[in-house]
Amino acid sequence: MNDYFYLGIVTKTFGYKGQVVIYLDTDEPEKYKTLEAVFVKEGDEILPFMIEDFIYKGANQATVQFADVDGETANKLVKAELYLPLSFLPPLTGNKFYFHEVIGFEVIDKEKGNIGKCVGFIEATHQPIMQIDYNGKEILIPAVEDIFDSVDREHKTITIVAPSGLIDIYLNM
Repeated sequence: MNDYFYLGIVTKTFGYKGQVVIYLDTDEPEKYKTLEAVFVKEGDEILPFMIEDFIYKGANQATVQFADVDGETANKLVKAELYLPLSFLPPLTGNKFYFHEVIGFEVIDKEKGNIGKCVGFIEATHQPIMQIDYNGKEILIPAVEDIFDSVDREHKTITIVAPSGLIDIYLNM
């Protein structure tokens, strides 16, 4: 699963010929209108499904006809998660980044200096949270645009401006 990113989910069937409605969990769903295939998670496996027809409906939804999928098979796909290889992600520049891209980067706070390495992200309801390892202590920073000052991909560093006192809470434990 580390080589794939979550694209969306099959929400329901559509019609009787095996079409399904999918929800695309992305900021730019229209970029995926020309997909030829997706990977569907079934249990512990991730299986390729070829796309015969893809109609983007707006509101992050599309009607899809997968190859060799009839009405009965379509029913089994409801609630199935959809994935694509990481290579399908368009490159980001500047301060924008994909979470998987910055794991292992050093995190430098403008006030405190180097506060450790990014080891992951927690997908919270309201906002994602960056997990930082500082000599065995965990520091949690909201992963919101206002906090990130710069991303240096060449030197593998992220410079942040953490809210006043936030880092002290973790370092004084």
